[in-house]
Amino acid sequence: MNATLPTAEALRTALAALLDGLPPTQAARAVDRLIASYRGTTPTDAPVLRDRSDVAAYAAYRMPATFEAVRACLAALREAAPEWEPATHTDIGGGTGAASWAVAGAWDGPRTTVLDWAEPALALGRELADASGIPGLRAATWERARIGTALELAPTDLVTVSYVLKELTPADRTVLVDAAADAARAVVIVEPGTPDGYDRVIEARDRLVAAGLTVAAPCPHSAACPIEPGKDWCHFSARVSRSSLHRQVKGGSLSHEDEKFSYVVATRFPTGPVRERVTRRPQIRKGQVLLELCTRDEGLRRATVTKRHGELYRAARDTAWGDPWPPPAQRDL
Repeated sequence: MNATLPTAEALRTALAALLDGLPPTQAARAVDRLIASYRGTTPTDAPVLRDRSDVAAYAAYRMPATFEAVRACLAALREAAPEWEPATHTDIGGGTGAASWAVAGAWDGPRTTVLDWAEPALALGRELADASGIPGLRAATWERARIGTALELAPTDLVTVSYVLKELTPADRTVLVDAAADAARAVVIVEPGTPDGYDRVIEARDRLVAAGLTVAAPCPHSAACPIEPGKDWCHFSARVSRSSLHRQVKGGSLSHEDEKFSYVVATRFPTGPVRERVTRRPQIRKGQVLLELCTRDEGLRRATVTKRHGELYRAARDTAWGDPWPPPAQRDL
């Protein structure tokens, strides 16, 4: 069962209930500081979320976006391994549990353990999980743990590491990725969709492959990334619905925003990666669609799909950034 939409609605409802009464000006001040940390370049050796005010602001500002980014990554894993289901899940640096909500929306019943070094984040995460009405979330374990060189992981089916590597020193990043590779059958790593976020993902991808895992998504292969370093970066986009509190703390008026992210999914079991993936927003022009693709055999290439391609052209017009190409129904055309 894929409960993604009910889980997304449950998250919005839980956030609204628990954050009702939070003064928007107080939340906005905390968000300003969190944005500075989020966009900065210096790793920290202390939790970014320091107290209840910080955590509440984070939940309103970042949790919905993290949820949608991880949800998109898990959808890619499910596409590559449709028969696989994790029985156990460890959310490293999970904070208030956004990735765990996404996991609960992708599969029924994984036993989740959330590890984070910020007790206020874990406390609010527990509250949100209890308010969710989702059995897997309500049964989750929330543990305080130092995310760094002292990290020890029990064997688990799935590890998620979302928006965490940026907060760590290079040495701690190496330890975390290696620990995840040793402990898990599947590892999902998500970072901001920025050049430096992509660099951290590629560094992690290389270590996962060296540890014997194979890439399931987004790449069509486990070979070196074909993007020339410093020339471009691989990232994707997820649409995020904004609550009224979300709009208040971010000073925005739109009902949605687009979250840019980079990611890698790697596994120790066989998967079916896509043959090609759309790596930029398709350009729809009169009578044609231009697709930027990462391919299994040809590296990066541009495909021009015109009206003369018939059903393939109609499929191209409905294809989105991050989708596999060609679509399943068109792969034999």
